[in-house]
Amino acid sequence: MNLDRIKQAGLAATFESGRILRSKYGHISSITKKGRIDLVTEADTESEKAIIAIIRACFPNHSILAEESGRLLDDTRYQWIIDPLDGTTNFAHELPLFSTSIAFAMDGVIKVGIVHNPISGELFTAIHGEGAFFNGKKIAVSSQRSLSECLLVTGFPYNFKSVLGEVMPRFSKCLEASQGVRRLGSAALDLCFVACGRFDGFWEQNLSPWDTAAGLLISREAGAQVTDFSGNPFHIEMKELLATNGNIHGEMLSLVKL
Repeated sequence: MNLDRIKQAGLAATFESGRILRSKYGHISSITKKGRIDLVTEADTESEKAIIAIIRACFPNHSILAEESGRLLDDTRYQWIIDPLDGTTNFAHELPLFSTSIAFAMDGVIKVGIVHNPISGELFTAIHGEGAFFNGKKIAVSSQRSLSECLLVTGFPYNFKSVLGEVMPRFSKCLEASQGVRRLGSAALDLCFVACGRFDGFWEQNLSPWDTAAGLLISREAGAQVTDFSGNPFHIEMKELLATNGNIHGEMLSLVKL
């Protein structure tokens, strides 16, 4: 499989998604809910349709796992994993922290990852074994070793009220141990910001494959260590994710374990 061709198709889909999201930004006419606070806008659905159409035109026999459409042609060894709008709540409130996330997997291994913020123009990409890049420049995780000097980021699951007994102790311990904790609202961007050294660590629970697939490859290619909360190597079907620069991973594990 020609991964450069895969990447080019992914980029074409990403940029078309970005065009749609920019056109809808600040002009949303319809917002629905999948849950009490889990929003869907016409930007999500139109962006996803455009991404799938471009991928289908290039690779009609590849399977697709997309947030809004679910699984399509799930019996092939080649799979695209798509989140057309990661950070819908931010988007709906005109907060410019959201992204399109597109990943390509072969035999269950993520081979290409693309994350794009269409408002800032920030583009993160990776091909397995070739490193991670931010707007064409190679990136790497931070070298910080002292957790007290680290800036961390987290996210709260949509069902956070039912898991407050897990979420808040982790948050409290990490806040006390670090320089600070942020919550941006897009797991894909959080992983990319660990990859480029803006954050030293990221943890979240109850994530879905489309939230993590592209960012997982980008962060790992930049040198991040990514596991679940028990220290097992992370894969996209897991519900717990901890990504760090590697130097602070042991300490972070001790903080997120309950």
